[in-house]
Amino acid sequence: MPKLVSKAPMHIETTIINYQIKLSMFKHIKSDIPASIVVFFVALPLCLGIALASGAPLFSGIIAGIIGGIVVGYLSGSKIGVSGPAAGLAAIVLTAITSLGSFENFLVAVVLGGIIQLIFGVLKAGIIGYYFPSSVIKGMLTGIGIIIILKQIPHFFGYNSSPDGDFSFFQLNGENTFSGILNAFEAISLGATIIGAIGLAILILWDKILSKKGKIFNIIQGPLVAVAVGIVYYIITQKNTSIGVNTDHLVSVPVPTDVSSFLAQFSFPNFSAISNPEVWIVAFTIALVASLETLLCVEASDKLDPNKNVTPTNKELLAQGTGNIISGLLGGLPITQVIVRSSANIQSGGKTKLATIIHGFLLLISVILIPKLLNKIPLSVLAAILLTVGYKLAKPSLFKKMYHLGWKQWIPFSVTVFGIVFTDLLVGIGLGLMVGVVVILIKSYQNSHFLHKEGGDINDGKIKMTLAEEVTFFNKGAILKELDQLPHNSYLELDVRNTRYLDNDIIEILDDFVYKAKMREITILLISERGSVVNPPSYLDFFKLRPLTA
Repeated sequence: MPKLVSKAPMHIETTIINYQIKLSMFKHIKSDIPASIVVFFVALPLCLGIALASGAPLFSGIIAGIIGGIVVGYLSGSKIGVSGPAAGLAAIVLTAITSLGSFENFLVAVVLGGIIQLIFGVLKAGIIGYYFPSSVIKGMLTGIGIIIILKQIPHFFGYNSSPDGDFSFFQLNGENTFSGILNAFEAISLGATIIGAIGLAILILWDKILSKKGKIFNIIQGPLVAVAVGIVYYIITQKNTSIGVNTDHLVSVPVPTDVSSFLAQFSFPNFSAISNPEVWIVAFTIALVASLETLLCVEASDKLDPNKNVTPTNKELLAQGTGNIISGLLGGLPITQVIVRSSANIQSGGKTKLATIIHGFLLLISVILIPKLLNKIPLSVLAAILLTVGYKLAKPSLFKKMYHLGWKQWIPFSVTVFGIVFTDLLVGIGLGLMVGVVVILIKSYQNSHFLHKEGGDINDGKIKMTLAEEVTFFNKGAILKELDQLPHNSYLELDVRNTRYLDNDIIEILDDFVYKAKMREITILLISERGSVVNPPSYLDFFKLRPLTA
């Protein structure tokens, strides 16, 4: 009789593995907690700024940040990626709220967009993220770093005409990135500039000197000290009109007076609008753009990760879809993984997803318990934190490195940077990707074959053409050009022994060349792994009998 094997040991082993996975989240808690605090201070103004730029209630940005941190952070396969409301969706949200008639109608599209993202994940659409060239991803990181620096300069000097989440070159207030900087220099707020400079000095001192002096300076992060000093400065100088910080240069979190007023900040979807075709169009737009931004940020954050973890992209789409469903149901903005918060997490030493989750809880707890204290934080101090994040993304040494890698890396990189700075994130990446494809086509044109001529005179010698491992329709022009330049009475040795894939378009070119070869008395020796033949009457028939496929 067959022996009965107990399944109990397997259950025990599975339970142990699950506990080990959960315990591993707390393995680096000493690094994750300080990192989560930094991410919290970076996320807070961005959540509010993106909501303002989107024409949505301010609290909707906070909801998206909380859900992105806690829910998406827990479900995601990324250890260092941080999700929340994205600047790239602000223009879409602003237009959609107007076209759909109300924010509640728009929330239906957010929920449906999340469901569509779940479908993308099930269909394994996350693989798209692996097809973006490294030069474009690096250009994206650098471009975002430059944008962060340029956009935070006005806030650093106390000029806050544009919300923190407005990352487009042409701003919602009618200015552009550079005119905003010029106007900031004409309307400098002394108090905001002083505490911004103090905050920046603290951050540099902490990063360059104090962090190397002792563990306490790694546990207590510079951004926390800078924010604390900023709050103290505001309280001490608030009655001084010359060096005080104006109230419009402070964080502005909604302050509920009681439980009912807090709950009143939540909005809920109007599902009666689900039959509106425009709602479905907006839902698909949100799903596509949010998924693309997420996949790009996953690739970028994985490149920044010092531990070189690889995020499962399909799992990430499932996590993002779940997050968007919950965010939409609670009145939040659409969510994506965002590189600004993710890079801040990495730069601050975040090791596991615990940092992301804790930052979400910090957002939740702070808006419930200490909204008045948050509203004493000068925006110029938060701008100083973002300036350091931006500089680390766009270090001058990276430009030098990319230039020395050659034009094939430099051109897509620089076009992506230029596009992001002067348009927006998706347009810049699209331009970089187009240039990257053109570079691939050029190199494919150049590397389709190798031509070797034997003998002193081309008419007396033998010409050997060796085709590449894969030859596609991209190579038609290069091969056709070489065949047309063959002289009369020449001898061509066509070697396809290393070719594993030969496109039908190339076979047709060779077949068409049979007639020209006879007219010009060109002898062709075709060499393949399956045999050799002189002047084959039909290449189509030859490769049909002996197909070259990958």
